[in-house]
Amino acid sequence: MMVSDGLGPASQSYARSFRQYKKNYTAEEAVTSLDEILIGASRTRSSNSLVTDSAAGATAFSCALKTYNAAVGVDPEGIPCGTVLEAAKEMNMFTGLVVTSRVTHATPASFSAHVVHRDMEADIAVHQIGDYALGRRVDLLLGGGRCFFLPNTTEGSCRQDDRDLIKESKSFGWENVIFNRQQLEDMMQKNEDALPLPLLGLFHLDHMSYEVDRKRRFSAEEPPLNKMTEAALKTLKTNAQASGQGFFLMIEGSKIDLASHSNDPVAHLHEILEYHRTIRVVRNFLKENPDTVMISTSDHETGGFTLGLQPDPRTYPDYLWKPEVIDRAEASAELLGKKLVAFLASESREDQRAQDPNGNHHQRIEEFVKTEILEKGLHITDPSEEEIKFLSTADTQPFDYLLRFIGRAISKRAYLGWTTAGHTGVDVNLYAESSQDQDDWILDRLRGNHENTDIGDFLTWYLNLDLEPITKRLVG
Repeated sequence: MMVSDGLGPASQSYARSFRQYKKNYTAEEAVTSLDEILIGASRTRSSNSLVTDSAAGATAFSCALKTYNAAVGVDPEGIPCGTVLEAAKEMNMFTGLVVTSRVTHATPASFSAHVVHRDMEADIAVHQIGDYALGRRVDLLLGGGRCFFLPNTTEGSCRQDDRDLIKESKSFGWENVIFNRQQLEDMMQKNEDALPLPLLGLFHLDHMSYEVDRKRRFSAEEPPLNKMTEAALKTLKTNAQASGQGFFLMIEGSKIDLASHSNDPVAHLHEILEYHRTIRVVRNFLKENPDTVMISTSDHETGGFTLGLQPDPRTYPDYLWKPEVIDRAEASAELLGKKLVAFLASESREDQRAQDPNGNHHQRIEEFVKTEILEKGLHITDPSEEEIKFLSTADTQPFDYLLRFIGRAISKRAYLGWTTAGHTGVDVNLYAESSQDQDDWILDRLRGNHENTDIGDFLTWYLNLDLEPITKRLVG
């Protein structure tokens, strides 16, 4: 199961069009690894809203039922529901979750935990290590979110209590815990191209870095999604073959969504391109491994993203968007925002201002904004007075608002539009492929337009799972 969090049809077109521009491809050559396996569409509403959130969207996949926004692995009444991952483990299959968000975030949580609200991430982490009614259900957990596993006495912890879940996890079998890409690669090499299970990989205190920042060596210690997926597939296959059982793996391109919440077209693009690379890894695995199926879809669309923008409603719009504007950008809005806020904090220090008898403080700030943030970061060489003024006082604004301001500054120059900083209710694309020895009839159940719960039903049917006994054990 693959989830492209927040990826709507327009975003898929965006990545394809950029690829065609970048590689100078013909329209036929620009077809992506996802385009080749388009099979239908998914309707995304939750039980209490026409616009879902990620928790309800993922619970539709994991429990095959509609629930309310913010619900993690529970039904509309807040009662726990058995998930496909938990049922697969009950059948002695190996299980894994690979994400670029915190592992305690809504999507991975909805397969591995049961709480009435997604913000209960400290409790979600407790479930994930195995401290709940079913015991440990996850064999391989890779992503960010280390802060929810650290006691509140540790710097960077997100917990309100003093529980050290990394230490506690050992009593549930988690003997192998890693924190960076080098440890991942070393462990793969040491164990003949497979990771020892169970294994917990927490590569960042918070969400992992955006791909555009990671690959420019700002975050070299973090593995990209495609490498984590490659390691997970090899590991789960090796263990499944040794035991004669299968495996279930959920992979999420988590930060496609987070970039859209920031209206950041640069980070958004590079997250989608990395998801395409990961799709190729999984499709290559399918070719070599019989009796395997991959489904890829989104829980919802984020941002109300459009290819084409009418900046002035008084004039007739140009029919275009400019990939070259996005191509020149060097960093995410998040990285640039943090850089700017840090600079403004340093400039506001009394000792710094005391060394400025000539009153060049505001001039330095404006020069930093124009040169380091806009020109070097985004290749914007024509900033407006309004943009310079706002960014020069960015430390007085909510950080999320700053990110959207930066994102929209480059979006409008590329003629890209956003209607919201949240989710929308549009249908999302559904992709699927089976290994070559499988007949087309297996995928026939997914063709056409479906409720998102149909995907959970398909997983349950294909893996021959029974979720009801799991639910009964959870309820007690």
